[in-house]
Amino acid sequence: MSGYSGTPLAKKLGIKPGFRIKLINAPDHYMELFTDLPVELYFDDTLSLQKDFIHFFTLNKDELLIRLPLLKGQIKPDGMIWVSWPKKASKVVTDVTEDLVRGTALKSGLVDIKICAVDETWSGLKLVIPVKDRQPSV
Repeated sequence: MSGYSGTPLAKKLGIKPGFRIKLINAPDHYMELFTDLPVELYFDDTLSLQKDFIHFFTLNKDELLIRLPLLKGQIKPDGMIWVSWPKKASKVVTDVTEDLVRGTALKSGLVDIKICAVDETWSGLKLVIPVKDRQPSV
């Protein structure tokens, strides 16, 4: 299945071969959204290695405020965090909004560089460490 907009989801999210990936609270159907995943992806829930890509789904403001600052330390300097929350039109109960995600990101030393529809329910905001603040990988 192509992404919600017709663009393959892996392309919209910027997933590349060899990426070390962490998923948090992903919906059960998440992997079914992809038809174009690159080969050699490594799904890793440990804290021992920095990730290229984290996709964090949340319904809850408090969870966002607590977890997002911690996730920054889990990505490579050129890595990315996608934060997803339910769209208003989805009717899913949530206290998370795009403005809240963006504000929390800025307070955590992250900037948003892209937004996308993940599917009919979820929106996503791509967050990265600003280039000027990036330190070499450990």
